[in-house]
Amino acid sequence: MEFIGRERELTRIKKTLKVTEQRNVLIYGRRRVGKSELIKQALTDLPDVATVYYECRQTSEADNLESLSVLVAEALNFPPLAFTGIRELIEFLFAQAKDKNITLVLDEYPYLRDAVKGLDSILQTSIDAHREDSRLNIVLCGSYVEIMKSLIEHESPLYGRIDLALELKPMDYFDAAKFYPAFSPEDKVRLYSVFGGIPFYNRLIDQSQSVRDNIIELVTEPGARLESEVPSYLNAEISKMTNANEVFGALAQGYSRWGDVLAQSHVSSGPAMADVLDKLMSLEIVQKRAPINDPTNKRKSGYFVVDPLSLFYYRYVFRNASARQLLDPEVFYDRHVFQDFEENYVPHMFEEICRQYLVRQNRTGKIEPAFDAIGKYWYDDPANKTSGEFDVVTQDPEGYAFYEAKFRKSPITQKMVDEEIAQVEATGLKCHRYGFFSRSGFEAGESDRTVFIDLPQMFG
Repeated sequence: MEFIGRERELTRIKKTLKVTEQRNVLIYGRRRVGKSELIKQALTDLPDVATVYYECRQTSEADNLESLSVLVAEALNFPPLAFTGIRELIEFLFAQAKDKNITLVLDEYPYLRDAVKGLDSILQTSIDAHREDSRLNIVLCGSYVEIMKSLIEHESPLYGRIDLALELKPMDYFDAAKFYPAFSPEDKVRLYSVFGGIPFYNRLIDQSQSVRDNIIELVTEPGARLESEVPSYLNAEISKMTNANEVFGALAQGYSRWGDVLAQSHVSSGPAMADVLDKLMSLEIVQKRAPINDPTNKRKSGYFVVDPLSLFYYRYVFRNASARQLLDPEVFYDRHVFQDFEENYVPHMFEEICRQYLVRQNRTGKIEPAFDAIGKYWYDDPANKTSGEFDVVTQDPEGYAFYEAKFRKSPITQKMVDEEIAQVEATGLKCHRYGFFSRSGFEAGESDRTVFIDLPQMFG
């Protein structure tokens, strides 16, 4: 299976593990984001290293110890080994690594941590005792982000002992598209809008089928491979799913302000909704975003679903559960998904893809001057007694740059460019650059203050 993307993360892990000194690595991120595959890929490029890769289980210490002991014996070419506890096994590995390179990977570390009392302290004691005389590398990996983050906090026994802490995020649109290179740029936008940047989802996409057929077979038809992916993930993390379903339902329909979400979701109280939103934000499925020109104003802040599959699921599958069971899968898609997907959902997701494009260009030094902030811009128009927000605006030392994203069948014309700039300037926002993203190209000419970006550029 070809390993795709993650070049920067791969380089950092290999650089840390290649040294002939004791090193500790922490890798965490949501489920399905590709942590295990990343670690395995990094290990394939490390010569002369004995590797013990153990996927921790939600069982007892004795069961985990027995399974881990078998792997240790196999990796080091020993006869069957028996240990009285995890502490003894860890000490054994440190001793064996005095004259050879050994890497111990504990995948889903929180499971073992629950089974072994004081495991963090056990590791700390062994690391401190052998830091200078052993070549054992320890890699701790886990999907419970809050637990994994706590390992590097000041109160943790492992504080100051982690040489590399890496939070693995979903891929951006550009790297995700490497999983389905045969599709057109338009269809790559559509696919990212559903499957996002999770490698596990993207590997399931069949390039011999249409976008429509992939969505039906993987998500919307009863029994689809990813049918229960979103609810099962949330059920494992959230105790009160009724409230979560209500909040998600409101967010998926485009409500983002606190009061609007509370009114539309029918959650019993503000504190109850706050609990749900806090949990969803800790899972990085929802983000709270404030205008870049008024970042502390709670009234102007909003909550947004940033995981595409969760957004798609609640907008179409969860919302139309009864119809989905009654209709042929293709009829269901055509009646309850297709039009809104093309006219509203994908254009909305295209704005996020454009933001990601700008961030990618900014990080690689291709935008001058480089911007320090990107987000929505809130404006008040006293003359017309209106207010609103522009979706994609960046801020740099020279001021603001405005970007408009159009996922439509017709090209952007010069008239549209002029009207958009006039509308922006009428609000009092002065920009030194106006950028336009277009699905269908342009019938307009660039000037010294405008920049045009089409789909081939974004995926090139």
